[in-house]
Amino acid sequence: MEFTRKNRQLLSRIATNDRHGENSPYFDGWKAYDSNPFHPIHNPDGVIQMGLAENPLCFDLIEKWIRENPDASICTAEGLDKFKDIAIYQDYHGLREFREAVAKFMGRVGGNRVTFDPNRIVMSGGATGANETAIFCLADPGDAFLVPSPYYAGFARDLRWRTGVEIVPVHCKSSNNFRITRAALEEAYEKAQRSNINIKGVIITNPSNPLGTVLDKETLRSLVSFVTDKKIHLVSDEIYAATVFSSPRFISVAEVMQDMDCNRDLIHIVYSLSKDMGFPGFRVGIVYSFNDDVTNCARKMSSFGLVSSQTQFLLASMLSDDEFVGNFLRESSKRLAKRHHVFTKGLEEVGISTIKSNAGLFFWMDMRPLLKEQTTKAETELWRVIINKVKLNVSPGSSFLCSEPGWFRVCFANMDDKTVEVALDRIREFVLQGKEENNHEADKSQARAQRWRKQNLRLSFSSSRLYDESLMSPHMISPHSPIPHSPLVRART
Repeated sequence: MEFTRKNRQLLSRIATNDRHGENSPYFDGWKAYDSNPFHPIHNPDGVIQMGLAENPLCFDLIEKWIRENPDASICTAEGLDKFKDIAIYQDYHGLREFREAVAKFMGRVGGNRVTFDPNRIVMSGGATGANETAIFCLADPGDAFLVPSPYYAGFARDLRWRTGVEIVPVHCKSSNNFRITRAALEEAYEKAQRSNINIKGVIITNPSNPLGTVLDKETLRSLVSFVTDKKIHLVSDEIYAATVFSSPRFISVAEVMQDMDCNRDLIHIVYSLSKDMGFPGFRVGIVYSFNDDVTNCARKMSSFGLVSSQTQFLLASMLSDDEFVGNFLRESSKRLAKRHHVFTKGLEEVGISTIKSNAGLFFWMDMRPLLKEQTTKAETELWRVIINKVKLNVSPGSSFLCSEPGWFRVCFANMDDKTVEVALDRIREFVLQGKEENNHEADKSQARAQRWRKQNLRLSFSSSRLYDESLMSPHMISPHSPIPHSPLVRART
């Protein structure tokens, strides 16, 4: 204890504060997996990782392209002649070929309805670094951003930890599939104003993490209008743009603002290749701002988290191959759709529903019927059973600041087909076992109720005052009657 106290005196506030967000079930689930990882042979009873949004489903296509294009790497005999040019210091603007290829890819993912300017492509160390860079450019410590909930659990770290910025949740509801409404935005904004919180902008994920849904044009237009009216920023995190596997299509905020009378200086996009291409290890993050000052500032900051020139060189070649990119995007959509269907259909068979979704590497699972009570405490208890007994790392809704207990995010793309079957078998067994226990409790309650009715009936017939008019009719029993209510009645209230 004394050692920790002394260290707190020696280290910075950032080093010693708890704003990283690591102390949450979201990260605890990862730790549980790391300490006991599932393996079909060596550890078949281990924890299956379903809390990590990775996308390796099309790695075979990537590997095939690399084998057929050895000159795209400076670490092969075919690409060695470029080694010296790539290995030396590079301008932090990034390789021109890389910026052009990324801008073209972003446009293609959006259906070529928007042309992105390569000169506005600013690199960062993954989407984590890109989001933080954007916040550093837009806000000061103590300022805040509105973020519709449920939102990505890592935002506590990405947006708050080092910047000193706060998050104000905009609570969305399951009654309209957690749609972002102008009314909810206004309510959160006005509440912050009354608390003297300086709101600098709104941050959204589109497609949504954790819902796996895309924002429609009407919602995006409403968001752009809102920030324009309030003179605050809009940051659109679009790192799942190419994971859409069925209609409706993905619409970028860049597309919507083209035909709107809005302040373009307030609109900013965060992009990455971690999800769409499955390259989180490459740490490719992008800040794309329509504001010149933000672009210039972000570029200066990018020197703290550049993408390696070797990675840029490889990806510039890969993303410039139009035939490969087209085939990859089509096949990725097919495989994501298939995996999503297998999981959600398997859950449906045992009565577990999910929010209807068409994007992302996860779905939003409704476990409210399995809660003992509709509280965050009950959700946490259920999560502990799932992680410790069922051995599945799924992330509880409270980690995503969901205002309604009982929702869980389930990642489905980061495992092979055999592991999918094991995971589904475990879920089926857990749910069916829970239903059997509930039925058993219901039978016991019903038996108690029947015994009570029989006993009450005997007492009624033995009473000499059965038809005394001074007593209430059996059909008009007062709620204040001393006669105890049935356990079945209590169960329904």
